[in-house]
Amino acid sequence: MKWKEIVNKFRDEWVLINAKEVDKNYQLKEGDVIAHSKDKSEIYEKLLKLKGKNLYIEYTGKIPEDLAVVLCHEKDI
Repeated sequence: MKWKEIVNKFRDEWVLINAKEVDKNYQLKEGDVIAHSKDKSEIYEKLLKLKGKNLYIEYTGKIPEDLAVVLCHEKDI
């Protein structure tokens, strides 16, 4: 599914996506939606059960101002 289709279908939700195509800046262009929810903790719970995929967590609405993001590599946790 193209990114614009994901945004339209899952508006204002958190989505867990297996990326099929990203641009040179690693921006998602196309992927398969694995899970979606208004509650981001549901998405993180699903993520913990998955390994070995090119996974993205994206929010399809306006990013909340109080949101902080921490990225780490699987080997580091």
